[in-house]
Amino acid sequence: MKSPLMLSVVLMSLCSVAFAQSAAPTDAQKSFDRLKTLAGSIEGKPAQVSLRVTSMGHTLMHEATGAGRPDDPITMFVVEGDRLLLTHYCDGDNRPRMVGKLSPDGKTVEFEFLDVTGNLQYGHMQHAVFTFIDASHHSEDWTYMMPGDRPVRAHFDLQRTSDGKVLR
Repeated sequence: MKSPLMLSVVLMSLCSVAFAQSAAPTDAQKSFDRLKTLAGSIEGKPAQVSLRVTSMGHTLMHEATGAGRPDDPITMFVVEGDRLLLTHYCDGDNRPRMVGKLSPDGKTVEFEFLDVTGNLQYGHMQHAVFTFIDASHHSEDWTYMMPGDRPVRAHFDLQRTSDGKVLR
């Protein structure tokens, strides 16, 4: 009898279609995938940035270095459910988290403040925007909130390096 066999084939096909539809990338995943295109060594003023995809593709690590700094702040990006999360491990001994969204035109990912843990004596990171210029260039705008709700903004124009040399 062909009916049970046919029913099995139909059910397996429906399950495959349902899985494929549920596997469609979320907006958070699209934002994360866009950020992962920045992976590599990046040079600029006043910082150098290293972006590395890690944890089997589930995490992006951002490390910024600057002249005269004894160590580097680290920022981690992950997708958690339907949110793109940024956690900044600040040299101010705190860990702000922000939620990111990709702009409709795909040219920026903007992060809005969610919460912070740790020492708030000196302030904390509050906002970040990553702007994609082309395959080798991007900019970063960071806002640090000082005590008394006084924002300090930093802008970085960054360019991918090749063989350790700055591209001109």
